[in-house]
Amino acid sequence: MPSSRYTVSDVMTHTAIAIGRDAPYKEIVALMDEWKVSALPVLEGEGRVIGVVSEADLLPKEEFRGVEPRPEEFPEAAKAGAVRAVELMSSPAVTVHPDASLAEAARIMARRQVKRLPVVNGIGMLEGVVSRSDLLKVFLRKDEEIEAEIRRTVLGGSAALAELDVAVVEGVATLRGALLDRALVPLLARAVRAVEGVVDVRMDLDGQSS
Repeated sequence: MPSSRYTVSDVMTHTAIAIGRDAPYKEIVALMDEWKVSALPVLEGEGRVIGVVSEADLLPKEEFRGVEPRPEEFPEAAKAGAVRAVELMSSPAVTVHPDASLAEAARIMARRQVKRLPVVNGIGMLEGVVSRSDLLKVFLRKDEEIEAEIRRTVLGGSAALAELDVAVVEGVATLRGALLDRALVPLLARAVRAVEGVVDVRMDLDGQSS
């Protein structure tokens, strides 16, 4: 059964705010405040991403003001004296490719505990930025649009599913009708959940709700 066709390139911000390696501390803070972002890619040369400066990278300057760091805090405290992007940035940057799935981008964000990812091409050049809020845009899809996609990509490709119909309300997809082969139920549910914008899947097959 088909999987979602949405990729990072469908939801990312193509015009990304970035800084050079020599950008000063106060300029970085000002840009974050102006553009309401929590992190900025650091570029070198023609636009290759070499790192990311986040709010977390900037906070040690305040966190360790007048405070003697403990030994385990030395790596973080070292950034308290940094004044340029190249000294502040986390490197190598955690990035994602534009053809990555939204699920893959979400997993990277969760695993690496970041809110935004620079989107880079095969040679590391910046193409945009994707944020947590960008990944949630798929849940703004209209119910009718989601219904049509389920009928076309999930139900329409199999004779075994010909007796089924779907209704989507507030992103919840309910499948109704006759399904002779009950072994298909978990596969069907998985395929419907893979459609971007689906919040949950419910089954009402042969009058038996589940």
